Formats: sequence, C-alpha cells, structure tokens
Amino acid sequence: MSKVCFVDDEQNIRRLVAYDLKQAGYDFTLCENGQEAYLKSKTEAFDVYIIDWMMPEMEGISLVKKLRSENNGSIMIMLTAKSEEEDLIDAFEAGVDDYLTKPFSSRELLVRIKAHLSRVQTKPTSTLVYKDLHINLMNRSVTHSDKPIELTKTEFDLLIYFTQNPSTVLSRDQILTKIWGFEYDGDTRIVDVHVFKLRSKLENTPLEIKSVRGIGYLLEISV
Repeated sequence: MSKVCFVDDEQNIRRLVAYDLKQAGYDFTLCENGQEAYLKSKTEAFDVYIIDWMMPEMEGISLVKKLRSENNGSIMIMLTAKSEEEDLIDAFEAGVDDYLTKPFSSRELLVRIKAHLSRVQTKPTSTLVYKDLHINLMNRSVTHSDKPIELTKTEFDLLIYFTQNPSTVLSRDQILTKIWGFEYDGDTRIVDVHVFKLRSKLENTPLEIKSVRGIGYLLEISV
C-alpha cells in the first residue's frame, strides 16, 4: 500500500483530502505545517508528499528543498494559489515533481498521485549504457564516469522517455501527456523547466537534449 503525507495548514482541506485518500485505499499521514512533516520524514517513509506552499513555521517550498537536500526521492506535488511563471519555476527548481493550483479537484489530485506511482512501481531489470554514462532502470540511478547524477523522479522519467525515442522530435504536448498523464491540463511550461534542469545535469555526457524551435525537444546520442 502506497503511503502519502498530506501537508496543509487548513483543517477543512485536510479532512476532505483524508476522506478521499481513505476511499482510494491509501495509507496516509496528515500534517498541518512543514516542520511537522519534516519531523515525520525522519521516522516514516512516504511514497508521495502533497504539500501546500503557504504555511506557518515552514513553507512548502522550504520543506521540499530540505527533503531534496537529504536525497529524499519521494514524489512531491505542490498545492498553490500562485500561478506566476517565476513562482512555478521556483517550485520546480526546488525539486517539485508536479503542482495543482488551488482550489483543486480531489479527483484530479488522486489521478495525478496514481499516474506518478504507476511509473515508479514499474521496475525494469536492465541498465542502459552510453559510453561512461550508466542508467540503472532497477534502482532508478544514473552515473557518469562512476559519479552519481542526482535526478528527481520526474527528471528520471523524462530521461527514460528521451532514451526510448532517440533522434526523434518530441513535442511539448507529447512529453506532457507521457510524463504527467492524459488528464493533466497544466501549462506546457512545466516541460521546459524540467527539461532545462535535466539538460544541465547531462552536460559533458554522451546524451544531449536539443531544443527544436516551436515544437519541443530531441535527444542526440554521441557514439
């Protein structure tokens, strides 16, 4: 059973989401601020964190940064009333995998949780090798010249999608559908932010993600 940590300072929202998580069969923990959730992370392992941005004691984005700095690879979905591009970029750069704008639909939240978990729970058994770059599909790790490249869950999913389609132009809509799911109706800027971060982490490796103006991206592999 997948374990979810829901973090929001509004009691009514916690109650509503708790009901939906229970109906969907998830094991879950409710926290009213980032500090409480951070302390819980020390004693419990969660598959998914759903985190409100604006909270007392520790804001959601601060919690994400703290968890990611400790190599926490859990799925992290941000809830926010913010919709400016700079705010969303800040969230993704902090390590968020996805976001929902408040007010949000519980059904959409559950769909996104399920979509993210379905990709994580698929466990292939091989390793992709590109010269000195190794991608382990079992433990979802990447190394270059025996040095680890730290990727978030979404960045790893993106990398695998690109390696499955080398030298093929992938549109932003295609990437959005594949990585975030058919029911995701967010802005395609989410694609650009994650690709930018992944591309920077792959610098000086045999894999290069190139922009195709007005369309999307393609992966070139040096041999």
